[in-house]
Formats: sequence, structure tokens, C-alpha cells
Amino acid sequence: MRKDRMDYSRLVLFNLFLFCSCAASPPNFVLLFADDLGFGDLGSYGHPTSITPNLDRMAAEGLRFTDFYCTSPVCSPSRASLLTGRYQTRSGVYPGVFYPGSRGGLPLNETTIAEVLKPLGYATAVVGKWHLGVGANGTYLPTKQGFDQYLGIPYSHDMGPCRNLTCFPPNIKCFGVCDMGTVFVPLIHNEDIKQQPANFLDLERAYSDFAVDFITTSVKKNQPFFLYYPADHTHYPQYAGVGAAGRSLRGPFGDALLELDTTIGNLLATLEKTGVINNTLIFFTADNGPELMRMSRGGNAGPLKCGKGTTYEGGMREPAIAYWPGTIKPGVTHELASTLDVLPTFASLAGAKLPQVMLDGVDMTELLIHQEKSKRETMMFYPVSPSEQYGLFAVRMGKYKAHFYTHGATHSATTPDKDCPASAVLTAHDPPLLFDLEVDPSENYPLSSKERPDLQAVLEQIKKSKLDFEASMVFGRSEISKGADPNLAPCCNPQCSLRPSCCHC
Repeated sequence: MRKDRMDYSRLVLFNLFLFCSCAASPPNFVLLFADDLGFGDLGSYGHPTSITPNLDRMAAEGLRFTDFYCTSPVCSPSRASLLTGRYQTRSGVYPGVFYPGSRGGLPLNETTIAEVLKPLGYATAVVGKWHLGVGANGTYLPTKQGFDQYLGIPYSHDMGPCRNLTCFPPNIKCFGVCDMGTVFVPLIHNEDIKQQPANFLDLERAYSDFAVDFITTSVKKNQPFFLYYPADHTHYPQYAGVGAAGRSLRGPFGDALLELDTTIGNLLATLEKTGVINNTLIFFTADNGPELMRMSRGGNAGPLKCGKGTTYEGGMREPAIAYWPGTIKPGVTHELASTLDVLPTFASLAGAKLPQVMLDGVDMTELLIHQEKSKRETMMFYPVSPSEQYGLFAVRMGKYKAHFYTHGATHSATTPDKDCPASAVLTAHDPPLLFDLEVDPSENYPLSSKERPDLQAVLEQIKKSKLDFEASMVFGRSEISKGADPNLAPCCNPQCSLRPSCCHC
């Protein structure tokens, strides 16, 4: 064949490829986000008695991450980073978490994944635990943050009287300590309270039905969709409905995990039934590490050190699975990645514009589809209560992690490790504690640059990365420090006078 004809043929094929790519439907996204789930809690991550067949299937047929991180060892800031692709210090979602009467919330000028996708015609929905603020007249609810629909509870289910949780069987007293003196945890649909207190025995079924209907309706309308499912499970105190209670060898925690997995199975079945599973990226991870103070009811960090509330690996490294049949090949990646990377990745795959702000996330597309090297070179670790005075507590670069400060947490009490509980006070480390996470993921054996002079260059590189990052960080005004007003706590009878008991409907 003559060269000019060959070049012409290639040009035709290339243009045909471009036409087909443009004509194809944009991908759908399902983002699954567990609560207080440890690195070692899933069957696919080594737990011997967890029943997680659907997540295990996703891990076997998709891409399983071994080095995936959240941005905070507690809930609200971690969720803010997931949805915005920015460290919580930029958005002001710190220190700690939002409560029922919090005045603040995720600032409305922050751009969420939903707001990135909406201009492309995506249907968007949240089902589950929001925990990014409610505010006066529902100022900070999901429907004000780019989501078309919302069904769920606005904060953690222990942020209300314990009778709000009905255990199964009904004659068994609910095990756990919840907040007293505030309103019952409500179930909110869009911006209206549908039920107060929420019926937790039926809640997961309601979530599943809502999500299934959302997917089915979107497919019928030939509309791409983004479903965000931040689960209530497996936050303490655990609960489970009739289909899961008593079925796990792990007790209440295992039952809650099984119920979560069952809902995920329902979503996978719906995607298959509607014929869109091959055009849908399903991404699973969790907000922070396990609450070890609850012992067997608190989750498992596997080989990692400490858990929730700390910047050790157990508080910040999470299971993560990317599942997209026909597009993502089965495998395991040891590349560095983070919840920060979800927004730029979804935007890239959908062909959406990124928000014109400082983003901390990187695009994972090549890592997911071709399992190439990650664009993420470092991971920065802020504590529960970050401040400009102390800055970063730790930095990971490649396989090395350096701790500049360490601090235990009440959430990580009860373990034999003296570094985990709150009695392990704030300690500065100069030189920083340095660990090789490939050979020592438990952070048991700090390396010495005196014994290994080659490590001095590593430390200097990490220190420079820390200084450069901190120089780029502009702390947003703290939303959580705005305080709380009991009258802002969601109440289905807002004009009633016998709060909180009258908030019942």
C-alpha cells in the first residue's frame, strides 16, 4: 500500500474513533463512602469473619488500592475534602465535626463534585449521612450544594438520644452511648424532615429503594448520573435491620457491615439490570479509620498503627476499590492516592471543567484505566484540630512517612499501644520520626539518619515539600468555630416550645 493511502486510512480511523468517543454516553458515577471503617475490616483486605461478598467481588474484578488516604481522621473535614478536592483547611471545615445545632457548614462558595457535573446534564443525588452542616433553614443541606435529591440523616446517628436507635430483636437493649439533651436524629428528604426519630431498622432499606429508583429513573431519561452514598455504617453504635441482624460472626459491627454490603449489592444489580454497569465507575472508600475505643464494636485497622483521631496510618489509610467492568482491569495498586483525587478524576472522565480554585487532588484516570504511575507524589497529614501554628503533623513522600508531631486520641484508646490514646500528649519530633511504610506499615521502627546517612537526603526533601505546601496553604475561616445554637437543631415541629422532646413526628 502506498504511504499516502496508509496515512489517509489512519486519519479516517482516527476521526472515526473521535466520533465514536464523542457520541458515546458520558460515564455515570457511584461514590460509596463508609463511616469509621478500618483498613482491615473488609474480607478483601484480610478480615477473616467479615461478610462482604459484593465489596469482595468489586475488589477481585476491579482495582484494589493498598495506599489510599483520607485527609482527616474524623468525619466532617474528611467529607469536605472528598467532595471538593481540597484540604479541609482551605474550606474551613475544621476543627472537629459539625453538631446538630452548628451554625456553620460546608461553605456555599466551595464547588462540590455534583456542581462540577451538573453543567453537563448529570442527575445528582445523595443518600445517607451528610454531616457537612444543616444551618438556618437548611442552608447547608445537599440540595444547596449541587445535589438534586437527598434522603438521609444530617449527621452521625449517635448525635441524639439513644432511644433513637432501635436494636434487633426489639427486646434487646441498644448497646451504646449517644448524645442526650438534643433532638432525635431526623430522616430528611431533600429539605424536609420525613421522620423524627429516624427508624433505623428500616433505614437501609429506604436508602436502597431511593438509590435504586434514582438510577432507574436516570437511565429511563437517558441522563448521566452521579450517586453519592455516604453510609451510616459502620459508625458506632452499630445497628442492622431484619435482613442482616444476627447473621455475622463479628456481632453488631459485622451485621452493620453486612447490611452496607447488601445495599451495595442492590446497587450493582440495578446497574446490571438497567444495562449501564459497563458505563459506570463505582468507587468505594471510607472517611477515616476505626474507632478503637469501642473495642470489637469499633472496627479494625489491620496491621496499621492506631485509628480514628490520629495521624498514624490507622487513622488515615483506607480501603479503596475502583470498579468499572470492561474499562478497569482487575488488579492491585500500591500507588499513592487520596479522596482528594476523586473530584478531578470524575471531572476528567466526564469532560467537565475544574473549579477555578486551588485544588489539592490529582487526576487518577491513567492510574485507574492503564494502572500507570500515580500523579500523586506526596500526602499531607493534618490533625483533628489543624492550626497555622503547628501546620502539618506528618508528610508521606513515596514510601517514606515523616512525623513532625504526634498526638494520641480518645477515639483510639483501649489498645496496648501507648502512642494511641489521648494520654499520648502532643509531641514535637526534631528530627521527625521517619518510617519506611513498604517494610513497616505498622510504624513500629523509626529509621535513623545517623545509622543510615542516605536517609538525610530523604528527610531534606520531605522538609522542603512540607515548607512549600504550607506556604501555599491559606486557611479558610473555621466553620465549626462559629459555634452552635440549640434552636438550629433540625425539628419537625419548629415552633414547639418543649424542645427537644417535642421534635417528634
